[in-house]
Amino acid sequence: MAAFWSGLWRLADPKISLASFASLFLGACAAARDGGISWGWLAITVLGIFAIEVAKNASGEIFDLGTDRAVEPEDRSPFSGGKRVLVDHLLTRSQTIGISLVSYLLGIGVGLIVAVYREPAVLWLGMVGLACAIFYNAPPLRLSYRGLGELSVGLCYGPLIAAGAYLVQRGTITLDLILPATVLGLLIAAFLWINEFPDYKADRASGRGNWVVKLGRSKAARAFVGINTIAAIGLALLPLAGLPRGVWLGGLFLIPTACACRILLRDPESTRQVIPAQSLTLLSFITYALGAGIGILLKS
Repeated sequence: MAAFWSGLWRLADPKISLASFASLFLGACAAARDGGISWGWLAITVLGIFAIEVAKNASGEIFDLGTDRAVEPEDRSPFSGGKRVLVDHLLTRSQTIGISLVSYLLGIGVGLIVAVYREPAVLWLGMVGLACAIFYNAPPLRLSYRGLGELSVGLCYGPLIAAGAYLVQRGTITLDLILPATVLGLLIAAFLWINEFPDYKADRASGRGNWVVKLGRSKAARAFVGINTIAAIGLALLPLAGLPRGVWLGGLFLIPTACACRILLRDPESTRQVIPAQSLTLLSFITYALGAGIGILLKS
């Protein structure tokens, strides 16, 4: 039982949902700017997203088992290589499948409650998010194996979740939300991107064609800088689209991002060297979401 609870905690540890929470926060801030917040419906939204997160992690353990086993001890990182609940024998295959099914059903149930009693249009966003969560690893699409994982993560953890949070509160979606959420999506895609560096050898051996594998680590390190540069330019232009200049508070993300870029460019081949850059990239998108969200609330 101790192993089971340890495995369940790995799948449900709240820090695994920081990307979705960042997007929820940004969407909630935009909704609060445009009217009052229904805290009950916000809590229900958070519950639904969290359930899908747990389900996605559990199903990923099943479909990525071969790849996770191939990660060498020196390439293991707190941010990549899966949750390793099967590799470390904390859960059985049947337990992991059960957790995934229950969590998916919980997330779907919450989505249906929101669609029936609050906002029907959220159903369509939920269906897209659910499909991305399932088919990120699962056949036949296997998005993360076909070079589409980064795009699906950027879409879901940027505009999709933020739009869902806003839609539940306001009953509509605005460009004023989609634009800053797209910047957030780029930063979260950059976090996935850097997390692919430690898994490079295992991913390549198992046929996982993500963009770090496609480009090689040296070119992918330069592309990582490019993704963050595009995000910075996007943030700089947001006031031209009518957003308050306070959104520039999100520019604090440039501090950890610049450090992460320097570390990654220096030695993209060594996991031991990349791990600090992973931590900084995590801090980067959190800093952006907090700063931009607060800036939106300031309306100035």
